[in-house]
Amino acid sequence: MEIGSKIKNLRVLKGLTQEELANRAELSKGFISQVERDLTSPSIATLIDILQCLGTNISDFFNDTDDDQIVFGKNDYFEKTDVELNNQIQWIIPNAQKNIMEPILLTLEAGGSTYPDNPHEGEEFGYVLQGSVTLHIGAKTLRAKKGESFYFTSDKKHYITSKSGAVLLWVSSPPSF
Repeated sequence: MEIGSKIKNLRVLKGLTQEELANRAELSKGFISQVERDLTSPSIATLIDILQCLGTNISDFFNDTDDDQIVFGKNDYFEKTDVELNNQIQWIIPNAQKNIMEPILLTLEAGGSTYPDNPHEGEEFGYVLQGSVTLHIGAKTLRAKKGESFYFTSDKKHYITSKSGAVLLWVSSPPSF
């Protein structure tokens, strides 16, 4: 594994010269140069010292998140059809429950609804792509039609219904679907 370029990138991001990093890690400038060019490999103890001087740790250093998927297509979606509620949910960002928010594409057939959601900490946002929906938030009943959006805090019991059917983008934070 070539770790030299990763170390060099961290060093440059921290605004350190090879000599400054070497002094902080109690190593020679020549050794840092050789490590960055992958001409030599540091021991684990030395690597830990270098990474500590660069403000990171070995776990984060080897946790390569650069390959995380950013763009998702229909083949990546996870779909669930609920015959009882007459709706379909498409999780358009897979594994979003680990994120701060969770966007879904919700299709309500005529007479469809979502399960009533009990009050919880969080926020809900929606944008109606087709049709119209009725929002039931606590004692309030509100309507939103194609091209309209809604936002509310999730501190009251809430759910959505549609008499004629609708498709909406729904974002929940934190994830609750």
